Amino acid sequence: MIEVCVVGELNLDLILYGFPNHLSPDVELLANGMAFTLGSSSAIFAHNLCALGTQVGFVSMIGSDPLGKMALERLSLVGVDTTRVKQGSDTPTGLTVVLPVTQGHAQHRYMLTYPGTMFEMQYSDLDMNYVLGARHFHLSSFFLHRALRPQIINLFRQAKETGLTTSLDTNDDPEDRWGIGPGGSELHDLLKYVDVFLPNEREAKKIAGTTDLTQALNVLAKLSKVVAVKCGSGLSICRSGDERWSLAPPRVDFVDDVGAGDTFAAGFIHLYLRGGKLEDCLAFANTAAAYSVTKAGGSEAFRDRGGWSTFLYQQWSSMGGGTIPRKD
Repeated sequence: MIEVCVVGELNLDLILYGFPNHLSPDVELLANGMAFTLGSSSAIFAHNLCALGTQVGFVSMIGSDPLGKMALERLSLVGVDTTRVKQGSDTPTGLTVVLPVTQGHAQHRYMLTYPGTMFEMQYSDLDMNYVLGARHFHLSSFFLHRALRPQIINLFRQAKETGLTTSLDTNDDPEDRWGIGPGGSELHDLLKYVDVFLPNEREAKKIAGTTDLTQALNVLAKLSKVVAVKCGSGLSICRSGDERWSLAPPRVDFVDDVGAGDTFAAGFIHLYLRGGKLEDCLAFANTAAAYSVTKAGGSEAFRDRGGWSTFLYQQWSSMGGGTIPRKD
């Protein structure tokens, strides 16, 4: 039996380093580095959660092309069950081109995604006996599942009625609408069936309809049981009811932060399913995300499980072997 069933998109990331701050048309530019890695929020979450020691099953759709096969192999190598990944018709597997840009002490990313089969997967493609046979249900990239989106709230409702715990990571909305329409907020309705909501700071504010993070947490904490907010190199925050914890991530030798938020989510859910205290889940999530940024791409660091074990031991020891993060 799998512990976590992840429903989501599956594609590769092409990361090109050395992107200039200013572009000129018709001029050939040269990158100074490249990484071709497992991409997509759902797949990075599934890969790294499995590398942490959780049994993961993945439900997705790929095209009949080499990119899809490569992405599938990356998941299978770490131990993710990919038997419910379907092959679509003539539509290619998606691809994201990532261009990291350093401005001062900050790094930003330009991202261009070709959705491919991620726009095609629908409810009828899911093996619901498989999905509901897990202990926990997770979905990432809410806004990229255009064919599945009308049934996502039903998916979460079924999971809760069956007794599963649930988690959601919406990621960015390319249309900048954030599930808000004439009938109200689609996401607010969905969050009533979500045990752990895992937005970053910008997403939390957008979904709550405010520019203030504290106000956003006040809104979201009334909808989801647990809200864990990723804040990059700043203090990550966990909120449950009226309780709130915040914690800074470990300092590491930084390569890029592609997939760091997905790894944060994987770390949080890994410990959450083992009955960890929420403040410890936050610390573990920060530790996993910090390790992620030491290698190119979102999953490359966790292909070295020995390196992760050493890193975790060092970081946990430096916190006193399980010191509780600061409670606000």
